[in-house]
Amino acid sequence: MPENQPTSSLSDHFEPRIVAFFCNWCTYLAADLAGTSRMKYAPNARVIRVMCSGRVDPQFVLDAFAHGADGVFIGGCHPGDCHYQEGNYKALRRYHLLKRVLKEMGIEEERFRLEWISAAEGDRVRSTINDMVEKVRALGPLDWGLREEEVLAEEAAA
Repeated sequence: MPENQPTSSLSDHFEPRIVAFFCNWCTYLAADLAGTSRMKYAPNARVIRVMCSGRVDPQFVLDAFAHGADGVFIGGCHPGDCHYQEGNYKALRRYHLLKRVLKEMGIEEERFRLEWISAAEGDRVRSTINDMVEKVRALGPLDWGLREEEVLAEEAAA
């Protein structure tokens, strides 16, 4: 290889996998609005629709990371606008708890995000997903604990 050419690293070709839990009443509708408005955003997020951000169990987040996600994004209604009155406050409490747990596990805080996005904010879905993908791409692949094959083998043995 010629000396003046930079060597390519793994992070140059790395495409992060983001698991996104979106509230059915707000953030999921905003993502739908972004799609119908033909807003372009990174295809790295895999959206899972939940009835409320407060229904995202901490185990869902841990399982997403354990099964190969490089980042997890939770989107919910703005405080005071929750379809279920206080579900987003429950999500916020869990988010702060999980941030501490993930930090103790050695997972950077940029890999886990909670945003309040209403149904009319399709452009905010686009910008938030693009921002998170860029931040996680800069961090590189998440390499902690068990590989997906090992997790599946443990689950099968249990």
